[in-house]
Amino acid sequence: MLLRLEKITKRFGRLTANDGVDFSLARGEVHALVGENGAGKSTLMKILYGEEQPTSGRIVLEGKETAFGSPSDAIAAGIGMVHQHFMLFPSLTIAENIVIGREPNSGLVFDRKAAAERVRALSERYGMPVDPMRVVSDCPVGVQQRVEILKVLNQGAKIVILDEPTGALTPLEVEWLLKAIRELAKQGISFILISHKLQEVMDAADRITVLRDGRVTGSMRAEETNLEELSRLMVGRELKRKAKKRIEPGEAVLELNDVTVSGGKGAKPLLDRIRLKVRSGEIVGIAGVSGNGQSELIQAIAGLRRIDEGSIKINGKDVTNAKPLAVREAGLAHIPEDRYLWGAAKEESVADNAVMGHLRSHSAGGFLKSGKIRETVNRYIASFRIKADSPDIPAKHLSGGNMQKLIVARELDHGTSFVIAAEPTRGVDIGAMEAIHESLLKRREEKGGVLLVSSELTEILQLSDRILVLYEGKIVGELSADEATEQHIGMLMAGGDRHDPA
Repeated sequence: MLLRLEKITKRFGRLTANDGVDFSLARGEVHALVGENGAGKSTLMKILYGEEQPTSGRIVLEGKETAFGSPSDAIAAGIGMVHQHFMLFPSLTIAENIVIGREPNSGLVFDRKAAAERVRALSERYGMPVDPMRVVSDCPVGVQQRVEILKVLNQGAKIVILDEPTGALTPLEVEWLLKAIRELAKQGISFILISHKLQEVMDAADRITVLRDGRVTGSMRAEETNLEELSRLMVGRELKRKAKKRIEPGEAVLELNDVTVSGGKGAKPLLDRIRLKVRSGEIVGIAGVSGNGQSELIQAIAGLRRIDEGSIKINGKDVTNAKPLAVREAGLAHIPEDRYLWGAAKEESVADNAVMGHLRSHSAGGFLKSGKIRETVNRYIASFRIKADSPDIPAKHLSGGNMQKLIVARELDHGTSFVIAAEPTRGVDIGAMEAIHESLLKRREEKGGVLLVSSELTEILQLSDRILVLYEGKIVGELSADEATEQHIGMLMAGGDRHDPA
């Protein structure tokens, strides 16, 4: 066995993140690690990568007990990690990013030609085509991920940890990546795959280990299990998907008419004459590869970005270029795509984050009502199974998935007529995904309208009544839920088979 983690335990004060975890990895194997948010996956990988030290237990690499005091120690031992959020320099070329820290020099000068040649050889050897001289900021997400993988392979990694590797990829890019992982495994590279997407885990992994509450609840070969068993091992119960009821949509709660956002002098518009409606009692899905106008669309509606042309109405009220508070008061709830940038104050308490933007309903006579605030946050924690030691701890101590659940609970609790749900299940486990989906469908049944912006096509297909596809700032297709397929949407997302929305 190439790697063994034996009886790994990690405690943070009273919290036990890992409790006697055993995990092993063979040469040329893809071993998936799955579990709910807060189950201990990230902590276990941080221990392996030298970012945390275990309270007890040991790491055995190639038959020798070892310890990593830092990521540099892990890299030197042949362990690389591709993080969920890429660690690339956008203004540098692909070659410069891959060789950084191991730059070829000609005398005292960086040898760009030698770097490009090295990257071409690396790319050819591992079957991961890239253009060494292309600037990273000009590359689609799928190519950037190849760069990350080639970077750790250039560092001599024989074990590669992939943290949620398909989160922002198109279906074709996901298919390509999973195939590439299998091909690299045939060449002797070993992979630890951390993912919430169980079907992808089943497609890519040789073995699967499930964590729940810091303990291993199951470890088996992929061909010996199924999605239902993995789900049950993750959450400790059977999951039941809520059926989507047929509802006759009502009046428009959101109307965009020819909304345009300039891309700057000489550049294409970031949004190009966008027309769309969301009616009460319906979910409208927005599909598209990241960077094709989704962020600008969300920000324009929420009052976070000015538009250059067109108009925006919420519940019939013109909110074009209005301030965010005025847009909120017109009837908007907003689950933001970046929970930390737009949705939370990490240094403040969980309780403060739970009532952020809703202080008026939790105060009287100019004073906050601490009892009502605590009642609200405890209700959120119970209904969404948020793992928090106390409502008084800083929100930065919540895992990303638990922070997401807190924001979703806060935004859906106030019965607004219109909801922007941007990447509502990004980074959350299958149990939390079930709860969030149920909440969005419930809002739809209550005759609210939802604009769902998601890179997860299965989520778009499962929840939406209508689906619009954004490509280079334009709506290039509109499909009903009944006619939409993953293949058709994926083609439109890549810029092919365009047609104007009906």
